[in-house]
Amino acid sequence: MATIRLGDTAPDFKAETTQGTVQFHEWLGDSWGVLFSHPSDFTPVCTTELGTVANYFPEFQKRNTKVIALSVDGLESHLKWIKDIEETQDVTLQYPIIADENKEVANLYDMIHPNANDTFTVRSVFIIGADKKVKLILTYPASTGRNFDELLRVIDSLQLTANYSVATPANWKDGQDVVISPSIPDEDIPAKFPKGFNRIKYYLRMTPQPNK
Repeated sequence: MATIRLGDTAPDFKAETTQGTVQFHEWLGDSWGVLFSHPSDFTPVCTTELGTVANYFPEFQKRNTKVIALSVDGLESHLKWIKDIEETQDVTLQYPIIADENKEVANLYDMIHPNANDTFTVRSVFIIGADKKVKLILTYPASTGRNFDELLRVIDSLQLTANYSVATPANWKDGQDVVISPSIPDEDIPAKFPKGFNRIKYYLRMTPQPNK
């Protein structure tokens, strides 16, 4: 069983999906990615999740982020389930679902937690950067649906902090002030952050979001 940590290269794999065969790294290309798993097909919480991601699909596109789901059921089952998802959630599913009947991808990404369920995957989420590195790992129990507003918020933070010497504070949302990295001395701030800054403590300095 693999152990994946932040900063690791996301394991590559080849898999059948509802949109054809995918070689994961090749499919990602220069995009960011969200890989998220589901305990099984025809489950109520998963149905709402997949519908929500379909509704949010343009938001992921704006962030140059591809989404791909996984369930340990087969392709034929997935295709039937998609009809239910589209009917009940009033959406069109624009992204692929991996058919992982042999659990190869689930095991590769440590998605099966035996003390929770030794057969089905937990609700795993992996956010993967354009450099193929794992940027975020979240694990939800099967009974709790995911918050996709939070995933979009995290992607905004990750993409911002990848390009600027900043971090995002608690409950930060796109457009709000950010924290200047402690490694930046006060005298270098005006050149890097011309919008100005607020020095609350020597280690806590706030500045307007630099890319807004």
